[in-house]
Amino acid sequence: MRRRLSWWLVVCAAFIVSKAVQAESWHALAGAESPDHAVQVIAFLPNEMWIHSEDSITWSFPTSEPHSATFLTPGLVRPPFTVGCPGTNTTPDPSAFDNSSCVNSGRMTTVGTTYTVTFPKLGNYRLVCLVHVNMTATIHVLDASVPLPHDQAFYDAEGAKQARALLTDHDGAPRTVSGEWGEANVHSHHHMVTVATGEVVSTPGGINSVTVMRFMQHSITIHAGETVEWHSSDVSGHTVTFGTEPPNVTPQTPPSTNVFADADGARHAIIYSTSDSVHSGFIAQAGHERIGIAQAAPPTAPLISPPLPAGPVTRFRVTFMSPGVYPYICAFHDQLGMKGEVIVLP
Repeated sequence: MRRRLSWWLVVCAAFIVSKAVQAESWHALAGAESPDHAVQVIAFLPNEMWIHSEDSITWSFPTSEPHSATFLTPGLVRPPFTVGCPGTNTTPDPSAFDNSSCVNSGRMTTVGTTYTVTFPKLGNYRLVCLVHVNMTATIHVLDASVPLPHDQAFYDAEGAKQARALLTDHDGAPRTVSGEWGEANVHSHHHMVTVATGEVVSTPGGINSVTVMRFMQHSITIHAGETVEWHSSDVSGHTVTFGTEPPNVTPQTPPSTNVFADADGARHAIIYSTSDSVHSGFIAQAGHERIGIAQAAPPTAPLISPPLPAGPVTRFRVTFMSPGVYPYICAFHDQLGMKGEVIVLP
């Protein structure tokens, strides 16, 4: 009897060890980019995976554009990207997620960093990036007895295919002979500058998006007293910032105090000299309009309180009163090369 009990103990121990050995480590990417950082793939690659319970997934962050790998609990209100899980911004690497508490890598800003999450409980889990609203994925966690539909090689190929499809989709924004996006130098009667361009792609696993992180008319020439308008054609948010950049800019950072609102809700500023500083605030479309979400407010005219637009703002105008060269940046993406200039002639 004693020998039989010992034998069963050995068998049980071997079974436990076997189960532990069977736990697999999977790999995926958060984002991709073109060599010049201009085209940013805002996506988990791939954005749908099937794994077994106790398996882990390690996300690598290969881009200059920051991302996060975040699992929010059901019903948890999505926080701003500068905030993470309630009570703590980031959770340890590795962390385990079972839908009971939030797990968040934090804003990953260093190329080549990784973050690992283990999944001890069966279920289907939603992965989001707190930096980008159009970046989601789904993780299916199955029992160890259920065969998995795909292996790591498939996920590597699928992620590469999704990245390639987005990287080659320039959304009508071809390069010039000099290699820049849009027209290298424009003297336009309309004085319009497109603030990046992009689009959203839906898959069964989530939402991917792609952005050309450039002011599409890098340099524009006007005359003193004329106005330039920047309009966003992107699914992400940007700024138009002249002079001194506000510290620690976030989407919640308000426009500079010298910005007012036109009758159509567009933001507007007047620059009198090359030493002036102007910050547009966040220029972006509203979040998705869907059931259960409050209706987004439209841009507000200046006679309505508050005086600045309460809703999404997609247009920003600046009137230039003096000749000179006025460089500007997107405060979020200048490190990617998102910069421009306005040349003002007498």
